[in-house]
Order: sequence, then C-alpha cells, then structure tokens
Amino acid sequence: MSTATIRTMRREDLRLALDWAAAEGWNPGLADADCFFAADPAGFLVAEVSGDPVGCVSAVRYGEGFGFLGFYIVRPEHRGQGHGLALWQAAMARLAPGIVGLDGVVAQQANYRTSGFVLLHRNIRYGAAAPRAPQGGGAPPIRPAAEVPFEALAAFDRRCFPAPRDGFLRAWLAAPGHVARIATAAAGAVQGYGVLRPCREGSKIGPLFAEDGATARAIFAALLASAPPGPVFLDLPEPNADAIAMATDAGMAPAFETARMYAGPAPALPIASIYGISSFELG
Repeated sequence: MSTATIRTMRREDLRLALDWAAAEGWNPGLADADCFFAADPAGFLVAEVSGDPVGCVSAVRYGEGFGFLGFYIVRPEHRGQGHGLALWQAAMARLAPGIVGLDGVVAQQANYRTSGFVLLHRNIRYGAAAPRAPQGGGAPPIRPAAEVPFEALAAFDRRCFPAPRDGFLRAWLAAPGHVARIATAAAGAVQGYGVLRPCREGSKIGPLFAEDGATARAIFAALLASAPPGPVFLDLPEPNADAIAMATDAGMAPAFETARMYAGPAPALPIASIYGISSFELG
C-alpha cells in the first residue's frame, strides 16, 4: 500500500524528473523541461513520501479527447511499495475519458494490457556516432521553419499527430539549440518538417514528418548538417519501412525500442509520412 502523496509538478520538479529519466538511460533533451511544460502545465505528477519525491509520471492532455502517458518512473529504492500503481491510477484518472497513448518499454507490455492498452506497433531508436547524409533528388528546397507561418506548419503537424498541440510546437520550434527545417512546394504548401534538439548525449531528430521519402531525406540531411558534434538518434515507427531504410542508409543502427500502445481506438495516422516521432515521453 502506497503512503505517497501525489501532486502536480511545478516547473522545477520537471527538471528533477528529467534527471531521473537520464539515469534510466532515456537521454532527454537539454530544453525538454520548458517544452514539455508548455504542452500541458498540469500534466506532470510527482509522488512524495514525507516530502521527498519518489516517483513521477506524465499525463499530458491534448484537448479533451486525447492524452499521452510518459515519464513513468519510481526511484529504484522505492519500488515494490505501491507508489507506481498510485501514480498510474492518478494519471489515468486525469486523462479520462478519452484515448490514451504511451510508448512503454517492451518488458512492461503485459502490465499495460491489464489496464486496457493494446499494442499498435514498435518504435525503434536508431543512432550513429556520425550519420551519413542520405542521397536523393527531386525534393523541394529546405529552409528554416521560422520562414513559414506557424499556422501552416501546425496544420501539417495535425495530419501526423492525433490532436492539436500548438503550445508544445511553439516551444519545440524555438527552444535554445533546437534546429527546425521545413519543406514547401512552389505554391507554399508545407510538404514536411523536422526538428533536431541537443540532448545530454548528442542530438535527437523528431518529429520528422514528410509527404514522401525524397522530402524526408532532404529534411534529414539538412538537420544532420546542423547537428553539433556527438551521436545523432532518430525514433521511428517500425511499420514505416522507408524510414528504416533511410536510417540504415545513413549508417544508423537500432539502439532501443518501445511499444506504442493505446487504450481506446488507435488514431488513424499516415504512418508512411512519419519518419520520426517527437519524443517517447509526449508522443
């Protein structure tokens, strides 16, 4: 039986959660705290025992009908005492009613199934110390995302994400160290975009959404050209075979995987356009 008190995190608490995530090997981004907080300031919970934090979880709500669980961590010395279950129940209560997604470690799939989650597909993290820029042609010009009206980029994002997330996107695109690149047709229509963010180890690319493989590769190459020294990682949905081919051609190899699961009907997303997800914590 848990003796923990669960409350909503303050911004400074989220930085502690990121430290815990780093200790778990999840390699968070350097600006993740502010970006994640912008997604849903009330969406992060901490469990405390006698005032000391012992665990955390995120339950970020995107509008009224969709939420995403992440940051599900109990400190090793406090496991087996019911704190994780208390956090889980509080997170699920916050997101009810509605569809809930998560990217869980594969070993926990059975536990998530008992709570009504169903596996949709695996997400695979690919990485390399020095990825090669993919070759290709026929793609539209790539330019800084700031040169395109935000509303146009956000509308394209909604095609590849289950709900509007304008607050998160504004922060994600403009965070210190983040590099955002976009592809547009001659008439100005958005055909793809991607973001590279510096992490505690190297950089991650995500999201990377594109209408076709040539556009995805052009954006990917532009982001790689802007990456600081260190390894680069890309989290991609396993069903997108072309995304795997792109990563493999760049010399990247699988390093980690998660189980993308949903409680409720899985959103119908154009998986062929999703070459990189934004983050395992927020979807």
